[in-house]
Amino acid sequence: MPRKTFDIEMQLLVDAVYLKYHCDFRAYAAASLKRRLVAAMARFRCDTLSQLQNRVLHEPSLFPALLDFLTVQVSDMFRDPGYFRVLRERVVPELRTYPSLKVWVAGCSSGEEVYSLAILLREEGLLARTVLYATDINPRALQQAEAGVYGLDRIAGFTENHRRSEARSSLSDYYTAAYGNAVFDKTLRKNIVFSDHSLATDSVFAEVQLVSCRNVLIYFDRTLQDRALGLFREALCRKGFLGIGARESVAFSAHAGAFAPFAREERILQKRGDA
Repeated sequence: MPRKTFDIEMQLLVDAVYLKYHCDFRAYAAASLKRRLVAAMARFRCDTLSQLQNRVLHEPSLFPALLDFLTVQVSDMFRDPGYFRVLRERVVPELRTYPSLKVWVAGCSSGEEVYSLAILLREEGLLARTVLYATDINPRALQQAEAGVYGLDRIAGFTENHRRSEARSSLSDYYTAAYGNAVFDKTLRKNIVFSDHSLATDSVFAEVQLVSCRNVLIYFDRTLQDRALGLFREALCRKGFLGIGARESVAFSAHAGAFAPFAREERILQKRGDA
């Protein structure tokens, strides 16, 4: 298919998705979106994006499956252990100064990041006074996250990451094994609120001390990155913390001046006191 035709059809498809399902992919990075839509065309046996658009509009049951292609569902518990180690060693002492804590995990996908933070906060004695907001635009991902069930074949990797984060306990303390899966402790979920939220269309819902949004901004174009960073800036309390992905930066954002590097290598930023 000629590139120009594909680009036109892609624009029509994301417009249709927004109008029909109120999910906004119009400001997602074009190259990444193209790759995912090509994969979706193959999966749903559509020769053109127009065919896929027709099915999306007239077969509502297909949309949740398409959403799995359009949203990134790749994560691990304690992914990038150095990030969690610095949270433990340098950010947690700051968080201890608050009588109660709110943490926002934006783009939580299937929940690995939010459970990692819940475990870390429990190990540091802070979970009981913390509310973690885990948000995503994919309802199926949120359901999986809320269930807290992961394949046992992934646990060895999770366990090694946890150990390298300077863990104070064994990961096995937090799950039970059953039928080839690891089911994480329900007491971790008592402090987690799972909710549908779009960084493209929704607004801030709470003041928080920490936002963790890693490996999400890279899928947005510059305008949407600025919108998301504006939400984080608004949500964070004075001198609150923002964690982003290893390949992400706020340097060229309209909100760059609101944040100061806190742990540069681990991509942890701190909201400036006068921001």
